Order: sequence, then C-alpha cells, then structure tokens
Amino acid sequence: MSIPAPSAEVSPLGLLPLARTAVDRGSDRRVAADLFETIRADGATRVMYLAGGRALVRDNALVLLEPPAAGFGDVPVYLGRTLEDAQVPLGTDVVLVTLPEPDPGLAVGGGAWMSLRECATHLGALDAGLFVEAAAVANWHAVHTHCPRCGAPTVPEQGGWVRRCPEDGSSHFPRTDPAVIVAVIDEQDRILLGSAAAWAGNRYSTLAGFVEPGESLEAAVIREVAEESGVVVHTPQYLGSQPWPFPCSLMLGFTARAGNTDARADGVEMSDVRWFSRAELAEAVSSGEITIAGPISIARNLIERWYGGTIIEPEANARA
Repeated sequence: MSIPAPSAEVSPLGLLPLARTAVDRGSDRRVAADLFETIRADGATRVMYLAGGRALVRDNALVLLEPPAAGFGDVPVYLGRTLEDAQVPLGTDVVLVTLPEPDPGLAVGGGAWMSLRECATHLGALDAGLFVEAAAVANWHAVHTHCPRCGAPTVPEQGGWVRRCPEDGSSHFPRTDPAVIVAVIDEQDRILLGSAAAWAGNRYSTLAGFVEPGESLEAAVIREVAEESGVVVHTPQYLGSQPWPFPCSLMLGFTARAGNTDARADGVEMSDVRWFSRAELAEAVSSGEITIAGPISIARNLIERWYGGTIIEPEANARA
C-alpha cells in the first residue's frame, strides 16, 4: 500500500517547510530480513549520505547516488520509496548511509555538503522529507547505541528503525519529544515574543516548551507561557505541527489569548519578553533592532500568520 503525501490543507498553518514529504516510508517492508540485500540488487536503488548532519546538495536538490560496491555499511536506514518523479523516478528505494565525516570523493560531480537549516527552504517536497527523516533517525542512532535497561550494545533491525538488545531481548524505537510553541495574542491584537537566555544576539520568537509526562498539550501551553512570561493564557487553539530534528522534537503550534498583559521574563529560560504591535514588530525587524525566527521554523509561520504577510528582514539577518 502506497501512503499518500500530505497536502497543504492538512492544517490552518498549511504545509510547513519541514512537514513536506513525498516519501512512502514503507513500514511494511522494514520487517523483511533480506531488505537491504534485495534493494541493493535493484539497480534503481539510491543512497542518501549524511555526515555530521550535512547532506550532499547540488542545484537545490539532494544528490542521491548508486549503492557502493562494499555495501551500505553498519547502520543503514531504509528511508522508503519516492512518491514523485524528481531527480529519481517514482518508486525509487532510498537508503540512508551515515558517514563519520563528509567524503569529498562523493562530490566529484559537483555539490556541497549542507545542513538542513541551510537548504530546507530551497528543496522540493521529496528532498525536504528525505532530509528531515534522515536527520532525525540518524540523531537517534547516534545516542542510542546501548540498551537503557542493561547497558549492552544494541543491534539495528527492521531497516534501521529498531535497535534490539541481544542480552535481554528488548526492542527500542526512535523517540520524538513533543513541544508546544505558542503565538500569544492580547486584547489589543499584539503578539508576545521572547528572547531566550541561551540565544546570541537580540533574537525574539514565540514562546515554546516541552510537554511533560502526564500533561495534555493544552495544559503545556498554559504552563509554559506562565512559567516563561508570567502571562496566563486561555482558549489555546491547535494550528499545526512540524518535525524539528535538532535532534528529535515535534513542534506543535498553537495560538492562545492572554488573560493579562503584565509580561516579565523568568530570568532563567527567557532573558526578555515583549509585546509587539504589527507596526512595532516591522520597525524593530527592519531596523535591525531585533531578529526573529528563521523561515524554516514553525515560529516564523505563527508570527507571520498573526502579522498577515511576510516580514521583511535585512538581508544580513535572514537565516534558518
């Protein structure tokens, strides 16, 4: 069964940059013990290489190469079959191979090793989906090499989507950490933005935080905003989601109404919080007084949804 790609009508936020995909991940095929042997024998199979979070990109497209003669390596991951004709034909199997560092020899036909942040907005749906999927699962493999129960080294199985412990038989699966991100609006239709203590420069974005165990998304929205800004919000409304594989988050976008406007930074996570009208935000950004979340982020989408259009940044400040 082929899984259709999501359309732009999936949420009020539309199809976000890192939520685009044209890949059937083929979960039904992962269980085959001879999966990699079978698809390696197929001359149409292609490999996506990833090294230090960077993939080979040429002409705003991923460079997908033929399988190496030596095989796929120790921890290949089956990314799925393509759902559109792009630089490879529809139905092409794609395998992720992770390298310890970029291999200049793979770029002999041209291209550069680029991070997802650098190129996501220039990639098509197929390549964006492959890159996000590859980055997330590669990050999981990098930090889950041993069993959390007994400490024994684990063995990749099921196309690279399971790690099994040979000592106690337990199976471990890729994790995703849900985080809420919120456009807080007051009665004057202003938006509340904050500057995190960990950020360099005068950068502002929507408030966000991880969902805690046993907590609903709506409760997380109310708690996180109150903790970071002292503002109590109500009627949180879900708008859409986007994976954020830095390293393993799923950002769940909300808007919420402010019950009070006495905003104050907590001094721990946030160094400052400010209310902005549309005119104030446009002026602060255009003058370089502040920078805002980059174009691949759900935060930027939330801000521009409230703003009513694209916010123009000085070229030097535009970034992911």
